Amino acid sequence: MAKVGIVGAGPAGLLLAHLLHREGIEAVVLEARSREYLETSPHRIRAGVLEWGSKEILRRAGLGQRMLEQGLEHRGVYLAFDGALHRLDFPSLTGKSIWVYGQQFVVQDMIRLHLAQGGEIRFEHEVLGLEEDAGGLWVVYRTPEGATERMRCDFVVGADGSHSRLRGQIPGARLHQKNYPFAWLGILAEAPPAAEELIYASHPRGFALFSMRSPTRSRNYLQVGVEERLEDWPEERIWAELSERLGGVAEVRPGPLLEKSLTPLRSLVLEPMQHGRLFLMGDAAHVVPPTGAKGMNLALCDAVLLYRALLAYYRQGEEGHLLRYTQEALRHVWQAELFSYFMTTLLHTPVDAFDDGLRTAQLRHLAESPHLQRFLAENYVGLHTSGRYPGWVGEGVLA
Repeated sequence: MAKVGIVGAGPAGLLLAHLLHREGIEAVVLEARSREYLETSPHRIRAGVLEWGSKEILRRAGLGQRMLEQGLEHRGVYLAFDGALHRLDFPSLTGKSIWVYGQQFVVQDMIRLHLAQGGEIRFEHEVLGLEEDAGGLWVVYRTPEGATERMRCDFVVGADGSHSRLRGQIPGARLHQKNYPFAWLGILAEAPPAAEELIYASHPRGFALFSMRSPTRSRNYLQVGVEERLEDWPEERIWAELSERLGGVAEVRPGPLLEKSLTPLRSLVLEPMQHGRLFLMGDAAHVVPPTGAKGMNLALCDAVLLYRALLAYYRQGEEGHLLRYTQEALRHVWQAELFSYFMTTLLHTPVDAFDDGLRTAQLRHLAESPHLQRFLAENYVGLHTSGRYPGWVGEGVLA
């Protein structure tokens, strides 16, 4: 038996397990993949932008030592359009900055520390579903040897990603979706980044993002059609297109490709995010396009919110936070969806010429308006008015 059964060893599931374990609340993580796959597979190389509050959460949870040593503090981003670079200075606009540290490294740090401190992660245990009877809520899973077993839990948390199996266990749930008419062609390359901070480039040929994982490793993206195939994009074509879309405002220095992928852009919100003693977190409950760099940050927010609710239940017998979990989580979820939609439509080149004219006008307005710049900066670093970090950092919930 476990007090809390957590399905999925991603950032949300691992952070929740770690926080509960620190408080002596038993949590067991069930993960279908192997530890080696989670920590080293090139297919796991994902977002690397941490909001100010996310960085503080990891630091205060004792998970931030390598992040602070090897991550990169960014104090702004560049927008490239009309043949010029426009920099947004986050400290002057918000008083805060962001941190660049890859999601795969976050997961590595969480796994290693959690196991070192006696936490339990069962790798290669595939969850098949849930059962409920007079004895409680049971997680049904398959062991690495192929046996089917059951584990009784007070609560079950689905943190099993965008293709969540547990999402279907919430009866009557409403799924709000938006599919965008383009995809991202992403590369990881052993090559220096185009600039010391991220560049969001808007070009008539399409959007491009220039980011990094380190001073010698670039992570870049191109807007492409949803019908595109990876085999149609050899290395030479990718580097030529990246250079073209940067428009000469900075230098693209090619290098060997380490990974190449295609990602359709979509938004998804499930409502409610809970049913009975089942709760969903992260991509299992919501998906955002990567333009606003919000996916991992939302997952960490969900984990802290649910941790606070479970802690109140086990320490004071108070169920109010658990009952309000969906209501409170959807505040930061919809704010992130709004910002991701804003960034996606602001930067990606549409087919319709009228829409593109509106988009170009908005970009030029942004370059001239401190108010619009502050809106973008506050949302990017996570300091908007929806309460993304309602007391979690400032009032010592993780102290």
